[in-house]
Amino acid sequence: MLESNKDSAKLDAMKRIVGMIAKGKNASELFPAVVKNVASKNIEIKKLVYVYLMRYAEEQQDLALLSISTFQRALKDPNQLIRASALRVLSSIRVPIIVPIMMLAIKEASADLSPYVRKNAAHAIQKLYSLDPEQKELLIEVIEKLLKDKSTLVAGSVVMAFEEVCPDRIDLIHKNYRKLCNLLVDVEEWGQIVIIHMLTRYARTQFVSPWKEDGVLEEYNEKDFYESDEEQKEKDQKVKKPYAMDPDHRLLIRNTKPLLQSRNAAVVMAVAQLYWHLAPKSEAGIVSKSLVRLLRSSREVQYIVLQNIATMSIQRKGMFEPYLKSFYVRSTDPTMIKTSKLEILTNLANEANISTLLREFQTYVKSQDKQFAAATIQAIGRCATNISEVTDTCLNGLVCLLSNRDEIVVAESVVVIKKLLQTQPAHHGEIIKHMAKLLDTITVPVARASILWLIGEYCERVPKIAPDVLRKMAKNFTNEDELVKLQIVNLGAKLYLTNSKQTKLLTQYILNLGKYDQSYDIRDRTRFIRQLIVPNEKSGALSKYAKKIFLAQKPAPLLESPFKDRDRFQLGTLSHTLNTKATGYLELSNWPEVAPDPSVRNVEVIELGKEWSVNVGKAKKEKPTEKFYSDSEEEESASTTDSESESTSESGKDKNGKEEGSSMENSESSSSEELSDSASESKEGTAKKKFKTSEESDSDDTEKKTEMISKKRRSSSSSDSESSSTEESSTDSGSESDSKSEAESRNPKNAIAKRKEMAVQEKKVPTKQDVSLLDLDDFGSVSSTVAIPTPAILSPSLVADLEGLSLSTSSVINVSSPIFLPMKTHELLHRMSGKGLAAHYHFSRQPCIYGDQMVSVQVTIMNTTDQKLENIHIEERKLPAGMKMHMFNPIEFLEPGESITVSMGIDFCDSTQTASFQLCTKEDHFNVNIQPSVGELLLPVTMSEKDFMTEQGKLTGMNETSATITVAPKNSTRLMILEKVIKAANLGVVPSGQDNMHRFAAKTVHSGSLMLVTVELKEGSTAQLIINTEKMVIGSILLRELKPVLSQG
Repeated sequence: MLESNKDSAKLDAMKRIVGMIAKGKNASELFPAVVKNVASKNIEIKKLVYVYLMRYAEEQQDLALLSISTFQRALKDPNQLIRASALRVLSSIRVPIIVPIMMLAIKEASADLSPYVRKNAAHAIQKLYSLDPEQKELLIEVIEKLLKDKSTLVAGSVVMAFEEVCPDRIDLIHKNYRKLCNLLVDVEEWGQIVIIHMLTRYARTQFVSPWKEDGVLEEYNEKDFYESDEEQKEKDQKVKKPYAMDPDHRLLIRNTKPLLQSRNAAVVMAVAQLYWHLAPKSEAGIVSKSLVRLLRSSREVQYIVLQNIATMSIQRKGMFEPYLKSFYVRSTDPTMIKTSKLEILTNLANEANISTLLREFQTYVKSQDKQFAAATIQAIGRCATNISEVTDTCLNGLVCLLSNRDEIVVAESVVVIKKLLQTQPAHHGEIIKHMAKLLDTITVPVARASILWLIGEYCERVPKIAPDVLRKMAKNFTNEDELVKLQIVNLGAKLYLTNSKQTKLLTQYILNLGKYDQSYDIRDRTRFIRQLIVPNEKSGALSKYAKKIFLAQKPAPLLESPFKDRDRFQLGTLSHTLNTKATGYLELSNWPEVAPDPSVRNVEVIELGKEWSVNVGKAKKEKPTEKFYSDSEEEESASTTDSESESTSESGKDKNGKEEGSSMENSESSSSEELSDSASESKEGTAKKKFKTSEESDSDDTEKKTEMISKKRRSSSSSDSESSSTEESSTDSGSESDSKSEAESRNPKNAIAKRKEMAVQEKKVPTKQDVSLLDLDDFGSVSSTVAIPTPAILSPSLVADLEGLSLSTSSVINVSSPIFLPMKTHELLHRMSGKGLAAHYHFSRQPCIYGDQMVSVQVTIMNTTDQKLENIHIEERKLPAGMKMHMFNPIEFLEPGESITVSMGIDFCDSTQTASFQLCTKEDHFNVNIQPSVGELLLPVTMSEKDFMTEQGKLTGMNETSATITVAPKNSTRLMILEKVIKAANLGVVPSGQDNMHRFAAKTVHSGSLMLVTVELKEGSTAQLIINTEKMVIGSILLRELKPVLSQG
């Protein structure tokens, strides 16, 4: 179905494949078939293919790399959805080798006209950073650029990239702070959350705390007796200072307030935490109503909101007191929500509402959910501790629960009563007696241990009961839990010290039992207590103080909320929910004592406008040519004020575009395709510049320019030297172009005329292309009219664009013979593996006689056996898609000890993929592989330095990769650099007029794409290695291979 000619069948097939992926089935075998459809014109098919590639690109890295060129073409597609999807897939290929390509793609996408593409560029930044953190500085530059974007679609994504890559670079936010605050309401919900959290961190570093108002007022509310008026004025200023809230601080609080009405719970929660951490305490209360509204949401949302409310309610009870009934537990609530609501009710308890809450708690204790019932008893204990008026009431209620049938309720009640009795034990001797009777029925270890601890701690208040309890415990000592055993030993020690007559023998009996207990804790505690309380010769000085040690006054335990220490984490974060610092958590800084300079957030509107217009101007270059021409034609037909010369130039442009398009379609070689592509791109840029300047120029200027150009066309027999000097002066010489630009700025009309003369002279240079003179004249006339209206000041890049319009060129680029023939051979088949048949191969670096797109390979076959080998040939070629191989003719026989060299041709499709096949004899078959290095996929070419610079100017941006290397001292001479580079790659040397500049040129064997290599020596034994080529993957690999060659000694 994927091979079908019908889009409907392909679409159905892709839907099935994506369905298989969704079900967890492996669809990697279909990768080659799916990749073929990347170039489909159907957008729906493309989208599904991109989804598939995002899933399997990491597993099938080699095959994914083959489709990179398709994605690069898609990055310039007229459809913004395709450009964005291509960038998304490219950034999903987790292969380090394409990091430079991804970096360049992100840079170009960040200047795209479409905000959707810029948004995807921001998403790609995070993926690239996780793949290669070394790109951080370059990514920060892109983030800084995108932060200035005024589109609400981009804001959230770029802030997320900022948080991932450089959250500490607060300086990037200064100029964009007010813009982000104003855009906040219109950003999508996901972006609002990210921006609010980022601005919360930002505000904590830039503004003074709004919470110190009351303290400062109390400190300086009265004038000292011996105080001067000046000192009093200074203090008055200090009093007023907290109230002077920074306008930017107020802007943030004011602009986030409307988001409390958002339908998204996460946005409401983000605003709530912002008010909690930034707003004055008097204003923070407005978030309570919005948070209570979220309690009608799903269980998960309720749980997170309740967790945050619980933390808030500890410090500021007044915020949620009006909504007390909203936190009453419902029977349908899950346990996690019940316990959270119970926590909030306990925090909100005070003298006014405690009676209502206690009645509510009585109902909760009867709940079938035992965990919730136990939590309720703990809540009652906390209320009794915090509100002294109801302590007795709570204690009596808990004592009543001791008769409950449920053992868990009774056990929890015992534990809580034990903690309450520590606060005022003198008045509750009867409760201790009552609890002692429960030892016969309670079996929960924690409850039994608590009762024993109470009896031991207050044994002097119950002198008759305590020895009897110890007797009962001694009987069943061996069957008790370890926790209970420890308390029995403690009880025995305390009774031994206070009532030794009745309990001396009983305590010694218990100590003997503990001495041989299975638990080492019990054994150690027993030995320690025996030495401490039983006097003997070995007893130390501590035995004198045994009574003080055991019967010392213990401080009453504090019944605190488990949420008390969670306020150290920012509300709404994962760390706050887990109560532990999660990976990636960014802590809120403390308020600064003195606010930093607020002027850093001031923005000059004029500068911003200029910068934005520049960005838009750059982005407009990516606009498709066809759309521009169709728009211009519509404007022509609609307007009645255009001059005749403009309409003539427009029609000439149209013809030129059509002829250019037809030449692209009919051309078969890749080199002609590159020429036409570059011509169309440069023509598009000139056409846009014409569109801008034509409105400003009057008809008189146009007539003068036309006359000047016609004169120039009459003088068509200009010399080659003049034309070449014109080109050099317009492109290569930086100082001359600078001085010219100054002169042109003073006299724009003369500047335009000079530039036109130069452009026309370029068109008249003799050509070596197969174009008839008649056609050449036609092209010349059209191009001359296109070049009429140009800006007054031409930048070097614009001059390069004008040169690109030339359909005839004087450059001569020919394939030359290799300078260095490699002597290194590679083993194809070892004699042991080949049963005596051995084979080696090397690359001859010569044009292949079997095909222009094939790499010539010389194979030497040897017979190391003592028998004749017959019918040596090749079978079962296993080649990747697109790769071709020309086999050598079968060898009839090979005598023992003899060898023979044969020639093969392999089309590697400009990749370093392995060519696998079988080398066979009459009896055996052996699997062998040939894999080339990148340097062997090239053919050297000769060209002049000027041609090199011209071609290099066309291959910039994404087509350029560079690196700075440290050159070994002995490799810094010209001869050594030439030797090292040419030995590593089959490159031709380009003559250079500079001693520190070394240039090399070649073309790829398969596609004929130029490969330009520049080695520029710098100070301090460093050099910059630059590679310009359309084949960016090969360029990146070649750069990686040349770096160690030049740097090693």
